[in-house]
Amino acid sequence: MTPFLDAPFLPEEEYVEFLNSSSGHIDSVHFSLPGAWRMDSRAHSQSVESVEALVGLLDQVAIPKRYALLNSRFYGPELLTDKQQLSSLISALEICAERKVISGIVYCDHYLLQSLSNAAPELAAVLEAVPGINTLLDSQGKIDAHLAYIGETHFRQPTRIVLDRSLNRNLGKLAEISRWCHEGLPDLKLELVGNEGCLPYCPYRSAHDAYIAYDNCTESSSSKEINQELGCMQLLKKQPFRILQSPFIRPEDADSYLYDIDIIKISGRNLDSASLQQVITAYINHSWKGNLLELLDSSHWLASELHIDNNALSFDFANMLSVCNNRCETCRFCMELFNSISHPLPVAVKG
Repeated sequence: MTPFLDAPFLPEEEYVEFLNSSSGHIDSVHFSLPGAWRMDSRAHSQSVESVEALVGLLDQVAIPKRYALLNSRFYGPELLTDKQQLSSLISALEICAERKVISGIVYCDHYLLQSLSNAAPELAAVLEAVPGINTLLDSQGKIDAHLAYIGETHFRQPTRIVLDRSLNRNLGKLAEISRWCHEGLPDLKLELVGNEGCLPYCPYRSAHDAYIAYDNCTESSSSKEINQELGCMQLLKKQPFRILQSPFIRPEDADSYLYDIDIIKISGRNLDSASLQQVITAYINHSWKGNLLELLDSSHWLASELHIDNNALSFDFANMLSVCNNRCETCRFCMELFNSISHPLPVAVKG
């Protein structure tokens, strides 16, 4: 059995037990660091109060590859210019490295990568630098460039990269990049995000990630409200058929992608433990007979309002959507398919 999932880590004993029971299917886990600075690309993501508590839980995980998420779109200048604040982050990473519970970091802000490399070259030398999903690696040129820029730091080259979500629906380009990587970079594993569930080529993406980064720098909490009123959440609320355009990979379609890539990344570290276990189990079983929305991270909030029958989608759904031109007003395929496999759920009455 070849492990094929990259799973979120939640700092809970029961969830650690679940990961260990599923370790034959899981290649790696990714985790958030504790501290005053929220370092990953989720607003107020889950972690524990201390690095020591985190290390204690990670030490129980029977999956050797573990990556710390330092993948926010940007960080406040103080982190990069204040030696004391940067030292706190370095100290947390050093504790993880000394206890051998970390393989590398996932990053998006190259300023942070360079700062860590300059300030702690010996630490950087034992950690992989893995470009995050929002570095948008969708071409051979971008992959080459990022690997070269990592080579200008003290960090180790990554043993895996996550390709841009747009390639989930561009199967020809995905196959081309896969051949190029496997021929020229045979030791590099390729990942795709499987269950994000956001809009294709989301027009809000860059700004939304920036608002999340701002929230995490300032302890604000405005990014969700902005997205609900002005962003993709309000658009999906009005036009929920667009969910079918989202570049997700269904559990049933996972094997067809594993011809070209090595790992499917599971999104959802802000979901509760039960929901996340349900998602991971569906991908392990290559089957989900429930509500499609319960699998999808970014649109999981709609699952209490709307049921989309995943089991009713065709076996060649991924191939059909790979030729989508996003001209919904003339095509209407997704609208008609959505209407045939979905229904609204009754509104829950609070007692």
